[in-house]
Amino acid sequence: MALATVLLVDDEVPFVETMTKRLTKRELDIIPAYTGEGALLKLNEHPNIEVVILDVKMPGMDGIDTLGEIKKNHPLTEIIMLTGHATVESAIEGMKKGAYDYLMKPCDIELLVDKVTEAAKKKRRHEEKIIEAQVKEITMRRT
Repeated sequence: MALATVLLVDDEVPFVETMTKRLTKRELDIIPAYTGEGALLKLNEHPNIEVVILDVKMPGMDGIDTLGEIKKNHPLTEIIMLTGHATVESAIEGMKKGAYDYLMKPCDIELLVDKVTEAAKKKRRHEEKIIEAQVKEITMRRT
């Protein structure tokens, strides 16, 4: 079983292909997307996605806008922002909109895998708490 199901979003196709190979070797299940709009479609097609690795600078819908849309429609999905053009402003904006973390390209592959694993665990914990609360609510109604 994969450590996590990850949506990898970047407009640079060779980067996505290389990272997909490297991350798959580290037991991550990778689903690629090349645009913000494409990422939103993939999230709707694959409800099991736990973590999104999202490039900040993309033509059309950029990473910050994509982050906002993902959080609006999939609030529990964790997002790791990845950029080669980090600015303090974009990092702050991303964190305000709910990014789990913010990493510079090129980033250490083991660090990225660790961050993805932590983010997936956080999402699973949130889902478990929601299920526990729902079960508690149902059992309270029956008593």
